[in-house]
Amino acid sequence: MSRLDTTKLLAARYRAAQDRPYLASALYALTVVPSDDVPTMGVDRHWRCYVSPAFVDGTPVAELAAVWVHEVAHLLRDHHGRAGLLSAADQRDRHRVNVAQDCEINDDLISDGLPLPAGRLEPRLFGLPEGQLFEVYLAALPPSPFAHDCGSGAHGQPVPWELDGPGAGPTGVGPVEAEALRRHTAEAMRAHARSRGNLPGGWRRWADEVLEPTVDWRRALAGAVREAAAWAAGAVDYTYRRPSRRSAALRGVVLPSLRRPLPRVAVVIDTSGSMGEPEIASALAEVTGVLREVGIRGNRVTVLACDADVHAVSRVTAAEQITLGGGGGTDMRVGIARALAAPERPGIVVVLTDGFTPWPDEAPSCRLLAALIGTDAPQPPPWIETVRVPG
Repeated sequence: MSRLDTTKLLAARYRAAQDRPYLASALYALTVVPSDDVPTMGVDRHWRCYVSPAFVDGTPVAELAAVWVHEVAHLLRDHHGRAGLLSAADQRDRHRVNVAQDCEINDDLISDGLPLPAGRLEPRLFGLPEGQLFEVYLAALPPSPFAHDCGSGAHGQPVPWELDGPGAGPTGVGPVEAEALRRHTAEAMRAHARSRGNLPGGWRRWADEVLEPTVDWRRALAGAVREAAAWAAGAVDYTYRRPSRRSAALRGVVLPSLRRPLPRVAVVIDTSGSMGEPEIASALAEVTGVLREVGIRGNRVTVLACDADVHAVSRVTAAEQITLGGGGGTDMRVGIARALAAPERPGIVVVLTDGFTPWPDEAPSCRLLAALIGTDAPQPPPWIETVRVPG
């Protein structure tokens, strides 16, 4: 292990805390872990900061202070938690996720006058606008544009140079304490903005969201789909395909075992003229991603493109396989009825729509979930579970 210049590193943290006092509590909550394996600096989800001694030696104090702010921003903005809501394919490409997260952070840091080291990643390098969340940048980035890694505290995936688990090595910060640090920091930012008024816009929006949170539609939609899948799979039946383990106690007798079948799912997509394709794709990716996580995929998922009639029915394993059609009037009752008339009746029907449609007069015998796309979507009947997706 190379010798870490602790004096220089801590002087940089002190400078970051002095210049931006609203970040002081979060900065001093980070535990330093020297490592020759980390390229520069990185964080894990337990608020341990891994530091390369060679990077500290070759970087001026002012730039080190900026990197301290950058790394703590990953944790304050709960990047690892938000990354856990991405599709499985996006989560596997952790470098691309990390680049998108750096774009979210660095435009704020640059506008705040922080001297980030050379090679910094920012939205303009990819022809993207400033001031967006990383989830927006992610959709516009090519796969793995850089082998860039700030650790599991950013993208959520463990990396080789991290300690294993919260109890390994220096004590880290737990989830409850982390939430308290986020709220304390947000309150300090709001007070700083009132007194001095020089808080970057991205940090201001973040503080407002922490102190006055809105419902995360991705989390709400994922939770609704998981809960519906658990409800639909709740029915059990006996099967002899896998004999009961109790059969061994009864010589010559084969007992059936209980099974919990995977439900079939129908996704009805509103393809009328009022629907935007990006919003459709975003909501559909969330639905299909959650279905894959709970083991429902392949020929257990049917997608129906529907306006006032059903134009396409497809078995899908990925969002890009879907055929969209239509563009006329809107009547989701047709798509729901077509889904329920299939020989293999679904246990769950998910409708992606802007809500400007008639609905069935009564609840079907399956679980019906509507993802309402757009802020003006009218409320469906009370017996339909709803999640609102910003358009």
